Amino acid sequence: MKEKFRKFMIGRYGVDSLSKFMLGTAVVLLVFAMGFRNNFLNTLACLLVFLCYFRMFSRNYQKRAEENQKFLELKGKAATFLKREKEYFEQRKTHRIYKCPSCKQKIRVPKGKGKICITCPKCHTEFIKKS
Repeated sequence: MKEKFRKFMIGRYGVDSLSKFMLGTAVVLLVFAMGFRNNFLNTLACLLVFLCYFRMFSRNYQKRAEENQKFLELKGKAATFLKREKEYFEQRKTHRIYKCPSCKQKIRVPKGKGKICITCPKCHTEFIKKS
C-alpha cells in the first residue's frame, strides 16, 4: 500500500507551508464550529480541507509553488509588522514615537522632557511636540 501511494504521489506537488497553515486553520474552525454549533464555520473548514488536498495532489507544480511563495511573503510581512509593534509597545513607558509631518518618518524621543524641538533625521524638518 505504501508503495502504491508513493507511485501515486510522483509528479504531484505535496505538502508545503501554505497547506500546513490551511489544515491548521481548518482544525481550529472545526473546533469553533463544534463549540458554537455554526454550520458556516463547519462548511468553511471543510472547504479549506478540500482546497488543501487539491493543492497537495495537484500536478501544476509551478502554480502551487507561486502560491506558496506569495503566502511566505505575506507571512514575513505580518511577522515583521508584529515584531515592530511589539517593540513600540515595550518602549511606550520610556519613549514617545512621532511621525514627521512632511516625510512620515517615525521618530523616537524620550518621555518627560517637556516641549522639545524635534529634527527629522531623514528630511531635516523641525517641529515642536510635547514629550
